[in-house]
Amino acid sequence: MFSHLIALASFALVSTSEVITDRGVAGPPLELVHLYNDQWPTGITVSRDGRMFSNYPPGLDTNNTNDGSNGKYTVAELIGNGSERPYPNAEINNPPGGSINYSTYPPSGANYQNYLIGVQSVVLDPLDRLWILDTGRALTPNGTLVPGSYGGPKLVGVTLSNDSVIRTIVFPPTVAYATSYLNDIRFDLRPHITSSGGGVAYITDSSSEGRNGIIIVDLGTGESWRHLDGIPEVRGERGFAPYVWGVPLYYIPGPGQPVSYAPLGSDGIAISLDGEELYWGPVGGRYLYSIPTARLRDRSPVSETLAQAAVMNRGQRGVSDGFETDTNGFIYAGNMEQNGILLYNPANGTTTTFVRDPRINWVDTMSVASDGYLYFTVNQLCFTSGFYPGTDRRQRPFALFRAKLPDDGTRASLQ
Repeated sequence: MFSHLIALASFALVSTSEVITDRGVAGPPLELVHLYNDQWPTGITVSRDGRMFSNYPPGLDTNNTNDGSNGKYTVAELIGNGSERPYPNAEINNPPGGSINYSTYPPSGANYQNYLIGVQSVVLDPLDRLWILDTGRALTPNGTLVPGSYGGPKLVGVTLSNDSVIRTIVFPPTVAYATSYLNDIRFDLRPHITSSGGGVAYITDSSSEGRNGIIIVDLGTGESWRHLDGIPEVRGERGFAPYVWGVPLYYIPGPGQPVSYAPLGSDGIAISLDGEELYWGPVGGRYLYSIPTARLRDRSPVSETLAQAAVMNRGQRGVSDGFETDTNGFIYAGNMEQNGILLYNPANGTTTTFVRDPRINWVDTMSVASDGYLYFTVNQLCFTSGFYPGTDRRQRPFALFRAKLPDDGTRASLQ
């Protein structure tokens, strides 16, 4: 009997050692670039000469909300050794009285056009100008997201040569609704695509409350408009629950509200290498969508019906936040359910793994840099109090990583 038990134990040990195991790591090694020890980041963008910029949205984290006296900033330059400085300066990051206007009922986002209220994204265009996308929204101390007001939602251009504001484009309330959440932005500066010759910007509206869609900006005239407003492909799917580190995520819309499914709409955005196709995906879904950019720039009476008819489903890409494009023509998308980043190859219509690592939880924003690396923030958004059970489970510091791009890929440019 004793010998029989030994034989069974030996058999178990041999069998276990031969079972295939997921190593949890794939692709190029991750390099840690910066640790965020204070404020909670989303965006990252890297200039041609290696300057790095991030942003800290008060619309997603109460700790980022500026009350006018706490010295918070919503945009910063990363200056090494874990240090940051308000960008382009401290003054523009500190609206008088703070990010929220409590003189209205209910409170609303401050409507200053010359101050930053609640920045969700920072992106460098092909001319290396920094564009700051301001939602105009912030959270109150109890976690209520206040509506935006005219003057708050805007696009601010900054020149890196002297760190000064060169352009401010304010969105009308018919483009950025009070419940809009301007999320991410991409640029095409080719002069022939608009009569103004100034190029265009494409912006996702990821709002969990209002109509989702794609916003288009003529950078020459400052005009803006919407397309694909509220169609299923820009909205979160009903009943959708993403999984991160094996745990399903349910959404909490606000204080005292019942738990729901993730309603987050069009978020990640990328332009094809030739500028002819725009890609996006809702956070509240796993599908990748695209549309010819010409359909979005069209403002004719039938432009919306043509745009909706031109939307293409490119297949599943996992749960993603930020997107990016490189000179290979690959479309990169975070895949939080696989602790990694995937790439979609438009040449053959397939999606493959770019990188996996157990340190990855929520890849928020990505930036392809001229040094041949993909930079991305890992910010634990899935562990914030906005997801069930409603407690903040994040652990500082938050991280900025980079990984070497395949096939000598580098920053793409449309100009």
